[in-house]
Formats: sequence, C-alpha cells, structure tokens
Amino acid sequence: MYLSSAFIHYPFKKMLDFLLSFLLSIILLPILIFISILIYFSMGSPIIFAQKRPGLKGNPFTFYKFRTMLDEKDSVGKYISEKHRITRLGRILRRLSLDELPSIFNVLKGDMSFIGPRPLLMEYLPLYSKKQFSRHNIKPGITGWAQINGRNSISWEEKFEFDVWYVKNQSVLLDLKIFFLTIWKVVKKEGIDNSKNSTMPPFLGSDEK
Repeated sequence: MYLSSAFIHYPFKKMLDFLLSFLLSIILLPILIFISILIYFSMGSPIIFAQKRPGLKGNPFTFYKFRTMLDEKDSVGKYISEKHRITRLGRILRRLSLDELPSIFNVLKGDMSFIGPRPLLMEYLPLYSKKQFSRHNIKPGITGWAQINGRNSISWEEKFEFDVWYVKNQSVLLDLKIFFLTIWKVVKKEGIDNSKNSTMPPFLGSDEK
C-alpha cells in the first residue's frame, strides 16, 4: 500500500516542486533582493547562511537560508549563545519565516522538496535510531508534518515521530494539507521559538533503538 502510494505520489511531487520553485524564484526575486540589502547593511556579509545538511539517504547537500545571526565569539574563540547573536532583523525574519526563502533554490536544484522532514545537522546522523533515520528515506522539506504539529515547541522525539509518520503516509492530499496549514501557522506565528531557546536545543540522541 505504501509503495504503490509513493509510486504515484513521487513523480507528481517532483514535477510540482520544480514548477513551483521556478515560479517562486522569479515572483519573489524583488523580496529576496530587498531582504538581502537589509541583511548586508545590518550584519554585513555573508548574506546567505550556507551549511552542509543531510538529504535523501543522509547524503550531504548545501542548505541555504538568510543569515539571522552575528558571528560573535568569546575570548577563547567559541561562538556565544544564539540568544545573544541573533539580531533584531534576524528575529523578525525567523518570526515571519522569511529566513527560509533561499531554500526555494534547494528545491529548484532538486536537493529538497517543499514538503518533507526538515534537514537537520550532519552530526545528528549517528545519533538516530533505525526508525528515526527513516526520515531520510525521502527528500527533506522546507516544511513538513512536524512543523504544523508544533515546530520548535515539541520535543525531538515527538518531532521524529511526526517525520516518520509522514514518510509512511505521504500523499498529494496530505501535502496540500501541510502546505495550507503551514501558511496558517506562519500567519499565527505558532511554534516558532522553543520556550528556552531561539532554536531547538541540540539533539543528544535517543534511548530508542
């Protein structure tokens, strides 16, 4: 059942990802340029935050977001906390999810999809259980089932449960539901910040095998 559903879903999703990312990269170009100018004059360069992230099957790709933090370090050369590095502009970009816009080019390149588990950090790969690693059986997404069910306000274990559920139950109708609920969540600004951190605390592994 899952294989047949995925067989139907995948080509449609791949085509839609390409067409939508191509159109949005043109339509949103003025906004992308405007945000880039704001970042340059408030934080300097680089404007884009680029980092290796695990994609399909855990293979690395370069992930793009707008930069939201300064590169300030302490006396021993370590980055100070994100809470103190994030700028006022960066906080606004995150709250409106505008920092995610450059990820459209990841979709256009084929590294990501619009809908799927969020790409996390490369160093998390050996920490996943076998079940949790199955979130990499599909391309990562800009938004996903976990994002509309709590985003940064839920635990890592809950987030991974949502990701794995999506991998097993993906469909065109589910993608449409996630897409429109994401817009609603962004408008309501729900689940963006964890209660104690500007972003989720680091994933340290799970007892699950």
